[in-house]
Amino acid sequence: MDTIDYQIIYMLQKNARASAKEISDRVLLSSTAVAARIDRLMQRGIITGFTVRLNAGNLGYKVRAFISQKLDWQQKEAFYSMIQDTPNVMGCHSVTGEYDILMETIFRDTVELDAFIGSLQPFGPTKTRIVFSSAVDYREEYIRAME
Repeated sequence: MDTIDYQIIYMLQKNARASAKEISDRVLLSSTAVAARIDRLMQRGIITGFTVRLNAGNLGYKVRAFISQKLDWQQKEAFYSMIQDTPNVMGCHSVTGEYDILMETIFRDTVELDAFIGSLQPFGPTKTRIVFSSAVDYREEYIRAME
């Protein structure tokens, strides 16, 4: 990867709908060359897709919570299957420390959150933290900091 690849990634992070022409004007390459670089970045697995960021709160999901889960590893497959089928789980990670799993979740209200926590109990104890505010919610420009 060179500086131009980083510039292309940065621009796509800011606006995934940016055209090859718009990007080419900024990086001083032809649209064809930019498109080829984007294709190469996708083939290498550096760019894995283009997405839309939604404001969950504006869609009615007012409660964000991080849930830590101690997991009986004999139930790992059943747990993962349940979590993958739960759209309220925005991320699920195996972590070090006292708990085995860390999930980021969103819910319309605490009643929904409570029901979900109840569904987790057969897999092991949980610890829940409800988010009041976020200093950094999502870092679009992280590639620039990594250059």
